[in-house]
Amino acid sequence: MKYFENYSLKDLNTFGVESFASSFYSFENVYELIDSCHPSKDPFVLGGGSNILLLNDIDKEVWSYDVKGIEVIKENSDHVLVEVQGGEVWHDLVLWTIDENFGGLENLALIPGKVGAAPIQNIGAYGVELKDVLHCVHCINRKTGLPLTFFNDSCEFGYRDSIFKRKCKDTFVITSIVLKLSKPDYHIINDTYGAIGKVLEEKKINRTPTIKEISKAVIDIRSSKLPDPNKIGNAGSFFKNPIIDVSQFVLLKKSFENIASYPVSDKKVKIPAGWLIDQAGWKGKRIGHVGCYENQALVITSDGKASGKEIFDFSTQVINSVYSKYGIQLEREVNMVK
Repeated sequence: MKYFENYSLKDLNTFGVESFASSFYSFENVYELIDSCHPSKDPFVLGGGSNILLLNDIDKEVWSYDVKGIEVIKENSDHVLVEVQGGEVWHDLVLWTIDENFGGLENLALIPGKVGAAPIQNIGAYGVELKDVLHCVHCINRKTGLPLTFFNDSCEFGYRDSIFKRKCKDTFVITSIVLKLSKPDYHIINDTYGAIGKVLEEKKINRTPTIKEISKAVIDIRSSKLPDPNKIGNAGSFFKNPIIDVSQFVLLKKSFENIASYPVSDKKVKIPAGWLIDQAGWKGKRIGHVGCYENQALVITSDGKASGKEIFDFSTQVINSVYSKYGIQLEREVNMVK
């Protein structure tokens, strides 16, 4: 275990916000983590720092679970169960599954962050969510140090949501996840969402694409739309895509004929938040050290000099502007850490 006092978190969050932890612990095995659990403690667990906005210094213990490892624990002719430790980088895991020819994660390529944070957010992209392939989540209770396993049905997954964000918020450290991935002959390729089909067509791939070709298409799309956090401070998509009633959508359609949308059900419609923000005039706009990315309005960027409050205040202006024009309340996808 590594321990530091008054530790800078600037390089541990993708916005590059300067924030200090009064004490910082890096756990290198599960036993160190268990030994640190206690009823009196209320630590902040830091993952890859890719989906948070630090608003202040953190005057309590900050824990980072840095254990890595990927292992096939069960296999048959059509599927494999793969256990992945929480400290693994998500994209590294996706690349590993591509090399092993295991299907299921190819649409989730290039999503930043660590594996341990993936179930909390129920990460998703291009028509696939983590819940589609997740078998179970292994956790340690922060107060008692006792282990607990959540199987898929117990995780209460929703759109960028899970039991770990609500009922069990700040209760567990996710130490590993188990994924159910498909062998090639039993895997169904998802190539119809967003721009994937267009990219495959440009590459003249007219047959059923491989998982490697899908992942490469997703990487190309994301790279063209999203800034590299190593170069430009950002946390990826800052806002959730709002889901509204069909009745509200019908009314909006009368005033905004070209409004973008995706059907969710007979009663609900998803509106791309990036489209709303772009149409409200924010794409490429900057205020001080903060702005909306010129290639994707859904992404708020920082030049590395902005405080968490500056970024938060900018996002509030975007929310108010979209609501004023469309009557749609945007919700932040990025987690605010006070």
